[in-house]
Amino acid sequence: MQLTDQELIHAIRLGNEPAFEAVFRQHYASLCQYARTFLHDWDDAEEAVQAVFLAVWEKRDSLEITVSLKSYLYRSVHNRCLNRIRHLSVQAEHREQAVFEVELYQSASEAPMQSLIADELSDRLQVAIQRLPEQCRLIFSMSRFEEMKYQEIADQLGLSIKTVENQIGKALRILRTELADYLPILFMLFLN
Repeated sequence: MQLTDQELIHAIRLGNEPAFEAVFRQHYASLCQYARTFLHDWDDAEEAVQAVFLAVWEKRDSLEITVSLKSYLYRSVHNRCLNRIRHLSVQAEHREQAVFEVELYQSASEAPMQSLIADELSDRLQVAIQRLPEQCRLIFSMSRFEEMKYQEIADQLGLSIKTVENQIGKALRILRTELADYLPILFMLFLN
């Protein structure tokens, strides 16, 4: 006899592992295929689906599903994939910034004038960082100087990963604004 969605949800809430495993087996492959349409990588897709099932199991006591179980799982995977895409985008932006900073310092060692400019930029960057709001500065420093991952920062500070991402984005926007008048001069020097 096949259980209804509500019966399965109730069983999962009570910690019934066979019910949870049945839902997992029934939906896992199709959810992975769905996630892959967003993430274009099988490993990332599986990771997203596994994270959704893990969250369902860990939060089973407070599980409130008002739509069909299938709809709930697909929406959860959809949201998890979008969060992963946003996270990858932020990581790519940070890598670009890091490459720029490395190139800046490498170029600075090649010419005295560029070295002076790099020192001044470093000083201005430190001043700009000190002007960031306290939480923003703390999160930015943990990410950039302590090389902590967003999840580690979120766990340590008791925040959501989304809050950490937003604070890093805010810090980068403020720093770009603070240093905006300085960047054209750098580009001109490095193009010569």
